[in-house]
Amino acid sequence: MQRTEISAYGEFGLIKHLTDKFKIQNESTLKGIGDDAAVLSYENKKVLVTTDLLLEGIHFDLVYVPLMHLGYKAAVVNFSDIYAMNGQPKQMTVSIGVSKRFSVEDLEQLYAGMELACKKYGVDLIGGDTSASLTGLAISITCIGEGEEGKIVYRNGAGQTDLICVTGDLGSAYMGLQLLEREKIVFAANDQAQPDFEGRDYILQRQLKPEARKDIIELLHEKNVVPTAMMDISDGLSSELMHICSQSNAGCRVYEDKIPINYQAVVMAEELNMSIVTAALNGGEDYELLFTVSLEDYDKIVTMEGIAIVGHMTKPELGLQLVGREGEEIELKAQGWNSLK
Repeated sequence: MQRTEISAYGEFGLIKHLTDKFKIQNESTLKGIGDDAAVLSYENKKVLVTTDLLLEGIHFDLVYVPLMHLGYKAAVVNFSDIYAMNGQPKQMTVSIGVSKRFSVEDLEQLYAGMELACKKYGVDLIGGDTSASLTGLAISITCIGEGEEGKIVYRNGAGQTDLICVTGDLGSAYMGLQLLEREKIVFAANDQAQPDFEGRDYILQRQLKPEARKDIIELLHEKNVVPTAMMDISDGLSSELMHICSQSNAGCRVYEDKIPINYQAVVMAEELNMSIVTAALNGGEDYELLFTVSLEDYDKIVTMEGIAIVGHMTKPELGLQLVGREGEEIELKAQGWNSLK
């Protein structure tokens, strides 16, 4: 396979080479890459901004993460933050730090994944930066989105009788990670060993190529439902619920038997002698939406495909409780992902 050293292009030549294929898709993007700064125009809209930093060895492992998948995921997790505000992602900037072990062809794969994400979600790449790195690959993405006045959803608006809803299923991304880590250990002991991924395609996809829930935001808009509080599930359901309860000055009751879990994740958990409920509560990286709605919206929510009602908000003095299958109550604690630990 051809290997082109990054130094053959230089900084600006490399940026041009990697971003030439990205086409402008939004009217709000007046000027993208190619000048000292991008130019955006938002009329009668609120601007939403989020940023994410991904570091090799902390947030991803290139032993089993393909660069194209990494590029796609790096973009999508930022889009997810904008959707979690009930907004629409429109532009993003990408900055990368790369060591000499990466070639131009490697970066082409990384940017091909980002380009695929941009096309699917209708987002424009409008700028960024590149730098040498002594410690591997670092990716920083900033995403800019738009929200309608009165329809942006924060974490602090949940009422004490609101319903708690989640999209999709939880714990699958974490079980996909456990599978990849297991096969990495096997490979380290025997580099001739072939990974055993048969029948595990769903949990692998959930870890390597997650999707942001644009479809749910569109469905809520179509049904004229505006959540009272919302965030995406990046660090685990327990952790995210604690954020909403803290900022909304409320407690919650979540029912174990209502948490949506995929069959492949259950099988993987049993194989590894792990609790799938613990994975669903604390695994993280699902990038599903957690949101609360008024009781008045129950009839609308209950008919929506891909949304599960898992509990309800309560008075703050009642605390945060998980109600088990036998009716027992367990205090919820944040045990999700924390890169600083």
